[in-house]
Amino acid sequence: MHDLLELEGFTAVMACGSLTEAARQLGMPKSTLSRRLSQLEERLGQPLLNRQGNRLQATEAGLLFEQYSRQILRLAEQSRQAMDDLREEVSGELVVRVHSCCCRGWFPQALECFLAAYPGMRISLHTVTRPPAPGEGQGEIWLWVGKDPECGLRHEVLSFWPCGLYASPGYIAARGLPDHPRELPAHAWVDWLGEAGEGLALRHEAEGEYLFQPSPSRLMVDNLVLQLDAITRGQGIGILPVQFAEGYMAAHPGKLERCLPDWRLPSWPVGLLYSFGRQPRKVGALLAHIRKSMPDAWRYHEEQGC
Repeated sequence: MHDLLELEGFTAVMACGSLTEAARQLGMPKSTLSRRLSQLEERLGQPLLNRQGNRLQATEAGLLFEQYSRQILRLAEQSRQAMDDLREEVSGELVVRVHSCCCRGWFPQALECFLAAYPGMRISLHTVTRPPAPGEGQGEIWLWVGKDPECGLRHEVLSFWPCGLYASPGYIAARGLPDHPRELPAHAWVDWLGEAGEGLALRHEAEGEYLFQPSPSRLMVDNLVLQLDAITRGQGIGILPVQFAEGYMAAHPGKLERCLPDWRLPSWPVGLLYSFGRQPRKVGALLAHIRKSMPDAWRYHEEQGC
């Protein structure tokens, strides 16, 4: 059985190439580290390091044994974490923030199922329309729709929402159906959180890419339901996730119509934001539950768009 402290000292020396620097990093006297290395070599029955001036050079045995030492230390750390996880209960409070366009449907239901499975948990749920600022959201879980906000949290993409342009039949009857993106500037635009403020790139299989710059929207919304309502009331043309729009059209025939179906829009990434590093058991349990609860239809969409 190897002594983990000896292995830790040996790998530190191998990384630093210096007994003095390794002892400094480990926060121990140089004599203590030297003694541990000697004990390790005596136990193995062969030298691991040769001194060359002020530096240490690994022997062939030392190079080989370093690989096993790191594996042993890594397994020891994994086992310690596993034991800590068993001791740590899935209980306490978590702050969860969900993008406003996902505040209804599967996500609240998934949280309810999680709470039913873990009676010791409490969740504080908040809807958001803006990403976390740098340094914000540590220890929280965010369900975010949009690109990585680069805020210091890990961004785990769960799916991509293919999107399309939609309008109401009443609007189309009054203003006409565009045949090409170049006709879009003549139409009223319903903007979702200013998504098209910097221009909207549309791509056609045969005609290539077209960059559409809409005029400033007179109505800008931060919720998919509000976006859908505005479009169906004839306020203009707007972007909707295809799956969301198709579900509505199946339930309400004749209320919504797709525009420019042969032109592809960039997809919206949907993902989780959470702190880097090892997660408390309650956080890990909720993240795993969210991934497992994600609708099957979401699992097959990859990134599309320009």
